[in-house]
Amino acid sequence: MSQPVAGELVGKTQGAAGAVPAATMPNPGRLFQTFNAYQQTAAMQAAIELDVFTAIGDRQTTAEQIAQRAGAAERGIRILCDFLTVMGFLTKKESHYGLAPDAALFLDRRSPAYMGSAARFLDAPEMLKAFDHLTDAVRKGGTVMGEEGTLGKENPLWVEFARSMAPMMMMPAEVISKLVEADKGGKCRVLDIAAGHGLFGIDIARHNPQAEIVALDWAGVLEVAEENARKSGVESRYSTIAGSAFEVEFGEGYDLVLLTNFLHHFDPPTCEELLRKVHAALAPSGRAVTLEFVPNDDRVTPPEAATFSMIMLGSTPRGDAYTFAEFEHMFSNVGFTRSEHFRQPPLPESVIISYP
Repeated sequence: MSQPVAGELVGKTQGAAGAVPAATMPNPGRLFQTFNAYQQTAAMQAAIELDVFTAIGDRQTTAEQIAQRAGAAERGIRILCDFLTVMGFLTKKESHYGLAPDAALFLDRRSPAYMGSAARFLDAPEMLKAFDHLTDAVRKGGTVMGEEGTLGKENPLWVEFARSMAPMMMMPAEVISKLVEADKGGKCRVLDIAAGHGLFGIDIARHNPQAEIVALDWAGVLEVAEENARKSGVESRYSTIAGSAFEVEFGEGYDLVLLTNFLHHFDPPTCEELLRKVHAALAPSGRAVTLEFVPNDDRVTPPEAATFSMIMLGSTPRGDAYTFAEFEHMFSNVGFTRSEHFRQPPLPESVIISYP
């Protein structure tokens, strides 16, 4: 019997179950892409630093023109832009590059929705370092960057977070303001826990002229939040509490308590410790508003929410991406009567509103 040549094996694998469609064939190309995926991060960082997307948006569309504007080698720009085209952030027609829709909206520095600054936090050396020894983190079940990882007291990384991540949080802030019906007005006391840039509380204050915001975070971070409050013209209704959310007194009678991108840093018992304080701080008719990456019960869908747990494994001792059922259980354990889950595509995060 003659043996099949290599070309005859493409598109099917014969076994007990019969032929396997080409789409499900083992693909060594995926391994090559994954082993080299770090290059995508590096390429994006380089393009942002060289302002490639802004140059193209400003009609500097050839490698020669972009290189001249960026003060870079034409060969380097050509290779970088071709790579970004393969990634799907640029288009190419003959020798001219264009911006794909995501790049035009989020990476052209002239766009009001510019998000390029987020790379300063997401790809900060301290964040990347968390994955230098991921094998050890997997064995341990948590970060190997010291006992606390990124959660150490007054970690300057969170000042960078406050400064660089604000543009990425503008859309979620608007979503939360809409869900809590901030535009309806009325007196409203808001506690913004781990406020960071402060945009979530600030956006509610912009929509509701009677809203008073109390922002809680490390002192250095709060300087950024106060700066943003001044820029938004709500500084007269914006006050702060400096310190750890687990240690300081919140006060009471809040209509809203915001828990945005915070609970995922901790294990469920620690989350419940904080949620007890939140429950006690709320007015009887108040609401706790949580913004989180919430995977489905299978923990592998949707992909953006499901993969967030990997960031927590590398950078925190016991953080995770929790399902809605897990959040619902945590809130219920400390006295909340019900919780509602709102997915907000295309945003990767969900909003959970809980009632005491």
